[in-house]
Amino acid sequence: MTVTNILLSGIVGSTAYGLARPGSDVDRLGMFATPTDELHGLRRPQDSHVTTAPDRTLHEAAKWCRLALGGNPTVMELVWLPDELYEVRTPLGDELIAIRATLPSAHRVRDAYLGYATQQFRKLRNKGEGGISADSRKRTAKHARHLKRLCTQGYELYATGTLTIRVDDPESYHRFGEEAAADPENALPLLRDFEEKFSTTRSVLPEQPDETAADAWLRRVRRHFYTPRDTPA
Repeated sequence: MTVTNILLSGIVGSTAYGLARPGSDVDRLGMFATPTDELHGLRRPQDSHVTTAPDRTLHEAAKWCRLALGGNPTVMELVWLPDELYEVRTPLGDELIAIRATLPSAHRVRDAYLGYATQQFRKLRNKGEGGISADSRKRTAKHARHLKRLCTQGYELYATGTLTIRVDDPESYHRFGEEAAADPENALPLLRDFEEKFSTTRSVLPEQPDETAADAWLRRVRRHFYTPRDTPA
């Protein structure tokens, strides 16, 4: 996959969380800018590029902003990575990192992170029905780790306005995964506990997103990548 104008890109997923083990995939996430003139034509350019082997996802700048403002847990990671995990950083990418605290809002973070965690719990239950093979057990444990991580990171972002990508005590996540793989219902108390925490904690985030900073940043991106084409006579 050849994508130009990459503004920000880095290693995410289990490697970033500190949960990777031998044989774990290395996931990459990034953002690119479509040349501004191409946005003016009849057909919209592709706004995401996804590949496997290697696992890499790139979103166009506007799509990334919309997802981040919606509280999407996956894209949010990109602007909170430890410095050593960035593989591409440009001045415009650094500008986005500088305004990262303006992107999340209480309502959308709560709904997105708890929503994704609940999806992981449903997957646990579905895989637990009718017995679990060795391969299915491995996937079930992975869903459980994601559930715990989403709850923990989402609540941190909701309560403090910051997001720590690398988890504390990775082995506790692996133990939790194995316990949930043995019986998916073992994951329910943690999910219920975080639902209660979200409902009883007053967030430092605004209830609804303020798009001002993201909009101003995206307009700078569009100006930077605007090269008008010659108009035929």
